Amino acid sequence: MEGLSSERLDGLLRRLADVSIAVVGDYFLDKYLLIDPALGEPSLETGLEAHQVVGKRICPGAAGTVVSNLHALGVGCIRAVGVTGCDGEGFELRQGLGAWSVDMTGLIEDPDIVTPTYTKPMMRQPDGSEREHNRIDIANREPLSAPLQERVAEQIHACVGAVDGIIVADQVAEPDLGVIGPAMRELVSDIGAQNPDLPLLVDSRGSIGSYRNVIVKPNAREGAAAVGLDYEDKTVARDHANAIATELHRRTGRTVYLTLGSAGLAVRDAERFVRIPGHPVEGPVDIVGAGDSTTAGIVSALCAGAEAAEAGLIGALVASITIQQLGVTGTATPEQLRMRFEQYMARHA
Repeated sequence: MEGLSSERLDGLLRRLADVSIAVVGDYFLDKYLLIDPALGEPSLETGLEAHQVVGKRICPGAAGTVVSNLHALGVGCIRAVGVTGCDGEGFELRQGLGAWSVDMTGLIEDPDIVTPTYTKPMMRQPDGSEREHNRIDIANREPLSAPLQERVAEQIHACVGAVDGIIVADQVAEPDLGVIGPAMRELVSDIGAQNPDLPLLVDSRGSIGSYRNVIVKPNAREGAAAVGLDYEDKTVARDHANAIATELHRRTGRTVYLTLGSAGLAVRDAERFVRIPGHPVEGPVDIVGAGDSTTAGIVSALCAGAEAAEAGLIGALVASITIQQLGVTGTATPEQLRMRFEQYMARHA
């Protein structure tokens, strides 16, 4: 990759201990329940099989997945900004964040909402592997109240000037639900306009086209929908990726990272368009959370002083590591990233 060497990567990784990043948005709890089918028994009340849980894994998800990746990379200070309920799921979520020494001053508790939770039943297979069954989701079905939005806005403002970078995880597909609603998108865009040198990156599942003056990181389908262009296929030809990224850059005025799945990602800034090939991996993969790990790699690198394309490559390499970790929230350590960079350069130098 042009401009990035092993020595340069080492220097960026060493600086991460002095970096501070705020992660704003929708914090979910990921709850994996390991079920042993050999222990199943009929319910006396319904006659239906009662699945027996023999193990449980709990970890912060959505914005929490970004946090877990920042922590694994060695980012020195991580601040969480969002809302949880005053419930058991919220307690477990905070326990997970606390284990990573996350500053939770900006993570507001509110008794009128539930902590969003993805419950994932994992059926143990005869060979010891696990197979995920239908997920059970807990989510808020109404917008945040105006007073609660104001409290979140205060916490976002408190991060400006106090951290080196801000990540906005706009994870709820419905545009007016979740922590990041229409008013919050306007606030984030205004902060971006007032702080053009601040690494402020937004990853939005359904509303990337609503943002201005910020770095955006959609996938190709999301990016194409935001600018009214056709989405061709998963491979996305170079010219088509360029057209999507260039139009997004024109609208936002900031760098665009367009993720392309196994094909890597594209970077568009004020100077050029760069297509970064993906790194092929062998064996089974789990792409859940790949975008979050890419986000963590990009923003941590930018805060450490990386150029736009360098940060894009680092984000892509982090994701190539995390997708190989099955049934857990995948992360990448600096040592794993160094090894993957060497493998990547052996293919693309």
